[in-house]
Amino acid sequence: MIHYSKRGEAAISRTSRAAFAQGKTIYTKSQPTSFIADIVVERAESRLGERQYDLFFNNCEHFANWCKVGRSECYQLSDFGLRFDQIRLPQVDELGRSAAQTEPPEKTWQLFQAALENVAMATRTLLPQYKSALKETLSWDQVAQKALKKDREDLARAALYKKVAAKKEAVKIKTQLTQLSDMQLSLEQNQALVPSPTM
Repeated sequence: MIHYSKRGEAAISRTSRAAFAQGKTIYTKSQPTSFIADIVVERAESRLGERQYDLFFNNCEHFANWCKVGRSECYQLSDFGLRFDQIRLPQVDELGRSAAQTEPPEKTWQLFQAALENVAMATRTLLPQYKSALKETLSWDQVAQKALKKDREDLARAALYKKVAAKKEAVKIKTQLTQLSDMQLSLEQNQALVPSPTM
């Protein structure tokens, strides 16, 4: 199995089927149109060793779909109408210190779990905002092009100003999403060091 392994530093690696499953059932997803098996394997092998995991732009599903159909897509990331400023994001360093000091393992594990849930809420808020900013950037570019064709340089300048503002917003949101992705990965790695309540 070739996949994005998140043991230690996240990297695309080859593992046995048993190691990948970890005792759980593996489900396959059929695609109406896809590359033949040899090409899928070749594409997967071409990225072995890659260390560019990003929860929102280059995660396990992005990689699997890229290998299978040539499109880096993820359908698991859903959009919810939450406000980013209403979400309390975790402090990874504080959680790490808590795990090493006074809190019992059960409490520490719960803190990590709550933090991961907050990260998930934050990302579900930012993703639709990011898509909206990208769409707005494209829309204002089209407005500017049409204005120039009609010799309306005043409208074109105004549209380009709006385009630049939308593009800056998209860049800012993408940076926040990348930071959340790094935080999520760090939380998962640290949580794995703490015994879960069911163990």
